[in-house]
Amino acid sequence: MTDFVREGRLFRVGGFLPSHRQLFLTSEATLVDRTTTRIEVSFGHVELMFLKPLYRNGLHIRRATAAEFSVLSTRHGIPEADADYTWILDPDGESFVVSANPSWREAEYALMGERQSLYDPREPWPPEFPAESGHVS
Repeated sequence: MTDFVREGRLFRVGGFLPSHRQLFLTSEATLVDRTTTRIEVSFGHVELMFLKPLYRNGLHIRRATAAEFSVLSTRHGIPEADADYTWILDPDGESFVVSANPSWREAEYALMGERQSLYDPREPWPPEFPAESGHVS
């Protein structure tokens, strides 16, 4: 199992496209947390989400445990078939998304040039500048 862990960074809800059921969480490079990269996390085929507008201490995205899923399923009526697609976003387990496996991309902000997003469908991937990417599984 591969988790996505980025502690100590400010993440925010970057956008939601209801027509494509896509959610984006982003973290910009800031002087406060002394970072130089932009990170974007994409969730596709979103069925349900319970989010905070900001995650001040970073993200730890992982699959919900059986016990966590049981509680969430009871509270929110999530079908058992969605157990493998329920993603916890933070250590307290209060934020979650039911979706396909999330993916992420990270690149040095200074190298992105005019590019506004790492998930812009009009731009090639991988880009000409160095970037990292992966999936949460």
